[in-house]
Amino acid sequence: MRIIKTIIARILCVALATLLAAATLRAQQHSVKRLDGSRIMPAEIDQTVAHWMTVARVTGVGIAIFNGGKIAFLKTYGERDTEKHLSLTPDSIMTCASLSKSAFAVLVMELVRRGVIALDKPVYEYLPKPLPEYDNYADLAGDERYKLLTMRMLLDHTTGLPNLRRFMPDKKLKFYYPPGSRFTYSGEGILLGQMVVETVTGKPLNDLMHEYIYNRLGMTRTSMVWEPRFEDDFANGYDEDGKSLGPERRDKASAAGGMQSTLHDYARLVQAVLSRKIPPKKERAMMLSPQIRINLKHEFPSLDDETTTENDSIRLSYGLGWGLYWTPYGEAFFKEGHDEGWRHYVVCFIQARTGILIMTNSSNGEDLYSGLLENLIRDTFTPLEWEGYKTTQEVDSGHP
Repeated sequence: MRIIKTIIARILCVALATLLAAATLRAQQHSVKRLDGSRIMPAEIDQTVAHWMTVARVTGVGIAIFNGGKIAFLKTYGERDTEKHLSLTPDSIMTCASLSKSAFAVLVMELVRRGVIALDKPVYEYLPKPLPEYDNYADLAGDERYKLLTMRMLLDHTTGLPNLRRFMPDKKLKFYYPPGSRFTYSGEGILLGQMVVETVTGKPLNDLMHEYIYNRLGMTRTSMVWEPRFEDDFANGYDEDGKSLGPERRDKASAAGGMQSTLHDYARLVQAVLSRKIPPKKERAMMLSPQIRINLKHEFPSLDDETTTENDSIRLSYGLGWGLYWTPYGEAFFKEGHDEGWRHYVVCFIQARTGILIMTNSSNGEDLYSGLLENLIRDTFTPLEWEGYKTTQEVDSGHP
Protein backbone atom coordinates (compact mmCIF):
# COMPACT_ATOMS: atom_id res chain seq x y z
CA MET A 1 0.00 0.00 0.00
CA ARG A 2 2.85 2.38 0.90
CA ILE A 3 4.47 1.70 -2.49
CA ILE A 4 1.22 2.44 -4.30
CA LYS A 5 0.80 5.69 -2.39
CA THR A 6 4.36 6.66 -3.24
CA ILE A 7 3.79 5.95 -6.92
CA ILE A 8 0.54 7.94 -6.90
CA ALA A 9 2.28 10.83 -5.13
CA ARG A 10 5.04 10.82 -7.70
CA ILE A 11 2.52 10.75 -10.53
CA LEU A 12 0.67 13.69 -9.00
CA CYS A 13 3.94 15.59 -8.57
CA VAL A 14 4.90 14.96 -12.18
CA ALA A 15 1.41 15.99 -13.35
CA LEU A 16 1.54 19.13 -11.25
CA ALA A 17 5.01 19.96 -12.50
CA THR A 18 3.83 19.42 -16.08
CA LEU A 19 0.85 21.72 -15.53
CA LEU A 20 3.05 24.38 -13.97
CA ALA A 21 5.56 24.12 -16.81
CA ALA A 22 2.74 24.42 -19.35
CA ALA A 23 1.32 27.43 -17.51
CA THR A 24 4.77 29.03 -17.38
CA LEU A 25 5.26 28.41 -21.09
CA ARG A 26 1.89 29.97 -21.91
CA ALA A 27 2.74 32.99 -19.76
CA GLN A 28 6.12 33.38 -21.43
CA GLN A 29 4.52 33.21 -24.85
CA HIS A 30 2.58 36.32 -23.95
CA SER A 31 5.46 38.03 -22.17
CA VAL A 32 8.38 39.97 -23.61
CA LYS A 33 11.97 39.01 -22.94
CA ARG A 34 14.32 41.79 -21.88
CA LEU A 35 18.07 42.10 -22.36
CA ASP A 36 18.90 40.66 -18.95
CA GLY A 37 16.70 37.61 -19.55
CA SER A 38 13.86 38.79 -17.34
CA ARG A 39 10.36 39.02 -18.76
CA ILE A 40 7.68 41.65 -18.71
CA MET A 41 3.98 41.02 -19.21
CA PRO A 42 1.78 43.18 -21.49
CA ALA A 43 -0.14 44.58 -18.52
CA GLU A 44 3.11 45.81 -16.98
CA ILE A 45 4.12 47.32 -20.32
CA ASP A 46 0.81 49.17 -20.41
CA GLN A 47 1.31 50.49 -16.87
CA THR A 48 4.87 51.58 -17.60
CA VAL A 49 3.95 53.41 -20.79
CA ALA A 50 0.96 55.09 -19.11
CA HIS A 51 3.18 56.28 -16.26
CA TRP A 52 5.84 57.81 -18.50
CA MET A 53 3.27 59.36 -20.83
CA THR A 54 1.84 61.18 -17.83
CA VAL A 55 5.25 62.20 -16.50
CA ALA A 56 6.45 63.44 -19.89
CA ARG A 57 3.08 64.90 -20.96
CA VAL A 58 3.05 63.00 -24.25
CA THR A 59 -0.04 63.00 -26.46
CA GLY A 60 0.38 59.67 -28.19
CA VAL A 61 3.03 56.96 -28.44
CA GLY A 62 3.53 53.73 -30.32
CA ILE A 63 5.77 50.95 -28.96
CA ALA A 64 7.23 47.97 -30.81
CA ILE A 65 9.50 45.54 -28.96
CA PHE A 66 11.61 42.97 -30.80
CA ASN A 67 12.59 39.53 -29.52
CA GLY A 68 14.58 37.04 -31.57
CA GLY A 69 14.53 39.43 -34.50
CA LYS A 70 10.72 39.40 -34.57
CA ILE A 71 8.05 41.82 -33.38
CA ALA A 72 7.07 40.49 -29.95
CA PHE A 73 4.89 43.41 -28.89
CA LEU A 74 3.30 46.28 -30.81
CA LYS A 75 0.76 48.73 -29.41
CA THR A 76 -0.26 52.38 -29.51
CA TYR A 77 -1.40 54.59 -26.64
CA GLY A 78 -2.98 58.03 -26.37
CA GLU A 79 -4.51 60.15 -29.07
CA ARG A 80 -3.81 61.16 -32.64
CA ASP A 81 -6.30 64.00 -32.41
CA THR A 82 -7.09 65.46 -28.99
CA GLU A 83 -9.89 67.72 -30.21
CA LYS A 84 -11.81 64.86 -31.83
CA HIS A 85 -10.60 62.35 -29.22
CA LEU A 86 -9.33 59.97 -31.89
CA SER A 87 -7.02 57.23 -30.65
CA LEU A 88 -3.57 56.75 -32.11
CA THR A 89 -3.48 53.44 -34.00
CA PRO A 90 -0.64 51.26 -35.30
CA ASP A 91 -1.62 52.45 -38.78
CA SER A 92 -1.81 56.19 -38.02
CA ILE A 93 0.45 58.17 -40.35
CA MET A 94 3.24 60.03 -38.59
CA THR A 95 6.17 62.05 -39.90
CA CYS A 96 9.28 59.95 -39.31
CA ALA A 97 11.63 62.93 -38.98
CA SER A 98 15.25 61.69 -39.01
CA LEU A 99 14.27 58.04 -38.89
CA SER A 100 13.98 58.75 -42.63
CA LYS A 101 17.79 58.91 -42.83
CA SER A 102 18.20 55.31 -41.71
CA ALA A 103 15.60 54.11 -44.21
CA PHE A 104 17.46 56.02 -46.92
CA ALA A 105 20.71 54.31 -45.88
CA VAL A 106 19.02 50.92 -46.38
CA LEU A 107 18.04 52.01 -49.90
CA VAL A 108 21.59 53.14 -50.69
CA MET A 109 23.01 49.81 -49.53
CA GLU A 110 20.59 48.03 -51.85
CA LEU A 111 21.93 50.18 -54.70
CA VAL A 112 25.49 49.42 -53.60
CA ARG A 113 24.73 45.70 -53.86
CA ARG A 114 23.51 46.18 -57.41
CA GLY A 115 26.58 48.17 -58.41
CA VAL A 116 24.55 51.34 -59.01
CA ILE A 117 26.43 53.31 -56.33
CA ALA A 118 29.98 52.90 -55.00
CA LEU A 119 30.54 54.09 -51.45
CA ASP A 120 33.99 55.58 -52.07
CA LYS A 121 33.57 57.12 -55.50
CA PRO A 122 33.45 60.95 -55.31
CA VAL A 123 29.78 61.78 -55.72
CA TYR A 124 30.46 64.70 -58.08
CA GLU A 125 31.52 62.10 -60.66
CA TYR A 126 27.93 60.85 -60.78
CA LEU A 127 26.63 64.28 -61.77
CA PRO A 128 26.43 65.67 -65.32
CA LYS A 129 27.75 69.07 -64.22
CA PRO A 130 29.90 70.45 -61.37
CA LEU A 131 28.09 70.44 -58.04
CA PRO A 132 28.26 74.27 -57.55
CA GLU A 133 26.40 74.71 -60.85
CA TYR A 134 23.28 73.32 -59.21
CA ASP A 135 21.29 76.14 -57.60
CA ASN A 136 21.13 74.41 -54.24
CA TYR A 137 24.92 74.08 -54.10
CA ALA A 138 26.03 77.41 -55.57
CA ASP A 139 27.41 78.38 -52.14
CA LEU A 140 30.23 75.85 -52.65
CA ALA A 141 31.59 77.61 -55.74
CA GLY A 142 35.32 78.16 -55.34
CA ASP A 143 35.73 75.46 -52.71
CA GLU A 144 37.14 72.37 -54.40
CA ARG A 145 36.64 70.28 -51.29
CA TYR A 146 33.25 69.23 -52.62
CA LYS A 147 35.19 66.87 -54.92
CA LEU A 148 36.26 64.88 -51.85
CA LEU A 149 32.72 63.95 -50.83
CA THR A 150 31.73 60.29 -51.15
CA MET A 151 28.51 58.45 -50.42
CA ARG A 152 30.23 56.90 -47.40
CA MET A 153 30.85 60.39 -45.97
CA LEU A 154 27.28 61.45 -46.66
CA LEU A 155 25.89 58.46 -44.74
CA ASP A 156 28.33 58.46 -41.80
CA HIS A 157 28.06 62.21 -41.28
CA THR A 158 31.68 63.15 -41.95
CA THR A 159 31.05 65.68 -44.73
CA GLY A 160 32.08 68.70 -42.64
CA LEU A 161 28.80 70.37 -43.66
CA PRO A 162 26.28 71.78 -41.13
CA ASN A 163 23.15 69.92 -40.12
CA LEU A 164 20.86 72.22 -42.11
CA ARG A 165 21.94 75.54 -43.58
CA ARG A 166 18.70 77.22 -42.57
CA PHE A 167 19.83 76.94 -38.95
CA MET A 168 23.06 78.83 -39.62
CA PRO A 169 23.29 82.61 -39.04
CA ASP A 170 24.10 83.36 -42.69
CA LYS A 171 21.85 80.59 -44.11
CA LYS A 172 24.78 79.55 -46.32
CA LEU A 173 26.11 76.09 -47.13
CA LYS A 174 29.83 75.70 -46.50
CA PHE A 175 32.42 73.31 -45.11
CA TYR A 176 33.19 73.77 -41.43
CA TYR A 177 35.65 70.87 -41.35
CA PRO A 178 37.61 68.97 -44.01
CA PRO A 179 35.47 66.15 -45.45
CA GLY A 180 36.16 62.84 -43.74
CA SER A 181 37.94 64.39 -40.75
CA ARG A 182 35.32 64.10 -38.00
CA PHE A 183 31.70 63.31 -37.16
CA THR A 184 29.39 66.23 -37.88
CA TYR A 185 25.72 65.25 -38.03
CA SER A 186 24.45 66.65 -41.30
CA GLY A 187 21.04 66.54 -42.91
CA GLU A 188 22.63 68.46 -45.78
CA GLY A 189 24.82 65.46 -46.50
CA ILE A 190 21.78 63.16 -46.68
CA LEU A 191 19.97 65.56 -49.01
CA LEU A 192 22.99 65.61 -51.30
CA GLY A 193 22.93 61.81 -51.22
CA GLN A 194 19.29 61.93 -52.32
CA MET A 195 20.14 64.16 -55.28
CA VAL A 196 22.94 61.83 -56.34
CA VAL A 197 20.77 58.71 -56.10
CA GLU A 198 17.95 60.33 -58.06
CA THR A 199 20.40 61.50 -60.71
CA VAL A 200 22.12 58.13 -61.11
CA THR A 201 18.89 56.10 -61.26
CA GLY A 202 16.81 58.64 -63.13
CA LYS A 203 13.98 57.96 -60.68
CA PRO A 204 12.45 60.07 -57.88
CA LEU A 205 13.25 58.98 -54.35
CA ASN A 206 9.68 57.97 -53.56
CA ASP A 207 9.60 55.50 -56.46
CA LEU A 208 12.94 54.02 -55.39
CA MET A 209 11.85 53.55 -51.80
CA HIS A 210 8.69 51.76 -52.92
CA GLU A 211 10.57 49.56 -55.36
CA TYR A 212 13.43 48.49 -53.11
CA ILE A 213 11.99 48.69 -49.59
CA TYR A 214 8.29 49.37 -49.03
CA ASN A 215 6.90 46.82 -51.47
CA ARG A 216 9.34 44.13 -50.36
CA LEU A 217 8.56 44.55 -46.67
CA GLY A 218 4.81 45.08 -46.93
CA MET A 219 5.05 48.70 -45.78
CA THR A 220 1.69 49.56 -47.32
CA ARG A 221 1.13 52.87 -45.51
CA THR A 222 4.52 54.51 -46.07
CA SER A 223 5.62 57.12 -48.56
CA MET A 224 8.16 59.90 -48.93
CA VAL A 225 5.30 62.31 -49.73
CA TRP A 226 1.78 62.76 -48.43
CA GLU A 227 -0.86 60.67 -50.20
CA PRO A 228 -4.65 61.25 -50.21
CA ARG A 229 -5.22 57.74 -48.82
CA PHE A 230 -3.53 58.79 -45.58
CA GLU A 231 -6.45 61.07 -44.72
CA ASP A 232 -8.40 58.19 -43.18
CA ASP A 233 -5.97 57.72 -40.28
CA PHE A 234 -3.26 60.26 -39.52
CA ALA A 235 -1.81 61.81 -36.39
CA ASN A 236 -1.45 65.47 -35.63
CA GLY A 237 1.85 66.55 -34.14
CA TYR A 238 1.68 68.39 -30.79
CA ASP A 239 4.06 70.94 -29.31
CA GLU A 240 5.42 71.06 -25.74
CA ASP A 241 2.21 72.70 -24.50
CA GLY A 242 -0.07 70.17 -26.18
CA LYS A 243 -1.07 72.51 -29.03
CA SER A 244 -1.83 70.78 -32.31
CA LEU A 245 0.59 71.41 -35.16
CA GLY A 246 -1.44 69.23 -37.51
CA PRO A 247 -0.04 66.60 -39.86
CA GLU A 248 2.80 67.25 -42.29
CA ARG A 249 1.28 66.98 -45.75
CA ARG A 250 4.60 67.16 -47.61
CA ASP A 251 4.55 67.18 -51.40
CA LYS A 252 8.33 66.98 -51.84
CA ALA A 253 10.40 63.99 -50.82
CA SER A 254 13.16 64.50 -48.26
CA ALA A 255 15.53 61.68 -47.35
CA ALA A 256 16.62 63.74 -44.35
CA GLY A 257 13.28 63.80 -42.57
CA GLY A 258 10.13 63.67 -44.68
CA MET A 259 9.11 60.02 -44.72
CA GLN A 260 5.47 59.42 -43.75
CA SER A 261 4.93 56.08 -42.05
CA THR A 262 3.25 54.22 -39.20
CA LEU A 263 4.32 52.26 -36.16
CA HIS A 264 3.31 49.07 -37.95
CA ASP A 265 5.33 49.85 -41.07
CA TYR A 266 8.49 51.26 -39.52
CA ALA A 267 8.57 48.27 -37.16
CA ARG A 268 8.68 46.07 -40.27
CA LEU A 269 11.75 47.96 -41.47
CA VAL A 270 13.51 47.66 -38.11
CA GLN A 271 12.65 43.96 -37.94
CA ALA A 272 14.07 43.45 -41.44
CA VAL A 273 17.38 45.06 -40.49
CA LEU A 274 17.57 43.26 -37.13
CA SER A 275 16.71 39.87 -38.65
CA ARG A 276 19.21 40.32 -41.51
CA LYS A 277 16.51 40.34 -44.20
CA ILE A 278 17.50 43.67 -45.70
CA PRO A 279 19.98 44.80 -46.85
CA PRO A 280 21.78 41.56 -47.83
CA LYS A 281 24.41 40.13 -45.48
CA LYS A 282 27.50 41.82 -46.95
CA GLU A 283 25.92 45.24 -47.32
CA ARG A 284 24.21 45.04 -43.94
CA ALA A 285 27.57 44.28 -42.32
CA MET A 286 29.04 47.38 -43.95
CA MET A 287 26.09 49.50 -42.93
CA LEU A 288 26.39 48.46 -39.28
CA SER A 289 30.20 48.64 -39.11
CA PRO A 290 31.89 51.64 -37.45
CA GLN A 291 33.04 54.21 -39.99
CA ILE A 292 34.07 56.93 -37.55
CA ARG A 293 34.69 56.88 -33.78
CA ILE A 294 32.97 59.68 -31.90
CA ASN A 295 34.64 61.59 -29.07
CA LEU A 296 32.38 64.63 -29.11
CA LYS A 297 30.72 65.64 -25.84
CA HIS A 298 27.34 66.03 -27.52
CA GLU A 299 25.73 65.13 -30.82
CA PHE A 300 24.13 68.58 -31.03
CA PRO A 301 24.92 71.34 -31.77
CA SER A 302 26.54 69.43 -34.61
CA LEU A 303 29.42 71.92 -34.96
CA ASP A 304 30.34 71.90 -31.27
CA ASP A 305 34.05 71.06 -30.75
CA GLU A 306 33.92 69.94 -27.09
CA THR A 307 35.35 66.44 -26.73
CA THR A 308 35.17 63.77 -24.02
CA THR A 309 36.35 60.27 -23.17
CA GLU A 310 33.06 59.41 -21.47
CA ASN A 311 31.87 57.20 -24.33
CA ASP A 312 35.16 55.41 -24.99
CA SER A 313 34.04 52.40 -22.95
CA ILE A 314 31.07 51.81 -25.28
CA ARG A 315 33.05 52.59 -28.44
CA LEU A 316 30.51 55.13 -29.61
CA SER A 317 30.71 55.28 -33.40
CA TYR A 318 28.69 55.91 -36.51
CA GLY A 319 27.97 53.44 -39.26
CA LEU A 320 26.15 54.18 -42.50
CA GLY A 321 22.90 55.84 -41.48
CA TRP A 322 22.92 54.40 -37.94
CA GLY A 323 24.69 55.19 -34.68
CA LEU A 324 26.62 52.32 -33.06
CA TYR A 325 27.88 51.37 -29.60
CA TRP A 326 28.92 48.26 -27.66
CA THR A 327 27.52 46.75 -24.46
CA PRO A 328 27.86 43.54 -22.40
CA TYR A 329 25.15 42.23 -24.75
CA GLY A 330 27.13 43.04 -27.87
CA GLU A 331 26.80 45.69 -30.55
CA ALA A 332 23.78 47.97 -30.75
CA PHE A 333 22.54 50.26 -33.51
CA PHE A 334 20.31 53.26 -32.92
CA LYS A 335 18.68 56.27 -34.53
CA GLU A 336 16.66 59.20 -33.25
CA GLY A 337 14.01 61.27 -35.02
CA HIS A 338 13.39 64.88 -34.03
CA ASP A 339 11.00 67.34 -35.63
CA GLU A 340 8.43 69.77 -34.26
CA GLY A 341 5.60 67.62 -32.96
CA TRP A 342 7.43 64.35 -33.65
CA ARG A 343 9.95 62.52 -31.48
CA HIS A 344 11.03 58.96 -32.26
CA TYR A 345 13.70 56.51 -31.16
CA VAL A 346 14.92 53.06 -32.12
CA VAL A 347 17.69 50.94 -30.62
CA CYS A 348 18.45 47.28 -31.33
CA PHE A 349 21.01 44.84 -29.95
CA ILE A 350 22.36 42.72 -32.78
CA GLN A 351 23.57 39.62 -30.96
CA ALA A 352 20.61 39.53 -28.55
CA ARG A 353 18.27 40.32 -31.47
CA THR A 354 16.31 42.48 -29.06
CA GLY A 355 15.23 46.08 -29.50
CA ILE A 356 12.58 48.73 -29.20
CA LEU A 357 10.96 51.32 -31.45
CA ILE A 358 9.28 54.37 -29.91
CA MET A 359 7.24 56.76 -32.07
CA THR A 360 5.43 59.79 -30.63
CA ASN A 361 3.37 62.67 -31.95
CA SER A 362 4.60 65.02 -29.23
CA SER A 363 7.50 67.43 -28.86
CA ASN A 364 7.78 66.09 -25.29
CA GLY A 365 8.40 62.57 -26.56
CA GLU A 366 12.11 62.57 -25.76
CA ASP A 367 11.35 62.53 -22.05
CA LEU A 368 9.87 59.06 -22.48
CA TYR A 369 13.00 57.42 -23.79
CA SER A 370 15.00 56.75 -20.65
CA GLY A 371 12.06 55.39 -18.66
CA LEU A 372 10.89 53.09 -21.46
CA LEU A 373 14.34 51.80 -22.39
CA GLU A 374 15.22 50.99 -18.79
CA ASN A 375 11.92 49.42 -17.79
CA LEU A 376 10.73 47.71 -20.95
CA ILE A 377 13.96 46.13 -22.22
CA ARG A 378 16.46 46.79 -19.37
CA ASP A 379 18.58 49.03 -21.60
CA THR A 380 20.76 51.24 -19.40
CA PHE A 381 23.54 51.52 -21.97
CA THR A 382 22.20 53.77 -24.72
CA PRO A 383 24.08 57.12 -24.65
CA LEU A 384 20.96 59.25 -24.26
CA GLU A 385 22.84 62.10 -22.58
CA TRP A 386 25.20 62.35 -25.57
CA GLU A 387 22.11 62.78 -27.73
CA GLY A 388 20.82 65.51 -25.42
CA TYR A 389 18.04 63.54 -23.72
CA LYS A 390 17.19 63.50 -20.03
CA THR A 391 17.91 60.57 -17.75
CA THR A 392 15.11 58.86 -15.86
CA GLN A 393 16.09 60.73 -12.69
CA GLU A 394 16.06 64.10 -14.48
CA VAL A 395 12.63 63.46 -15.93
CA ASP A 396 11.24 62.27 -12.60
CA SER A 397 12.70 65.22 -10.69
CA GLY A 398 11.00 67.66 -13.03
CA HIS A 399 7.60 66.08 -12.52
CA PRO A 400 5.31 67.80 -9.97
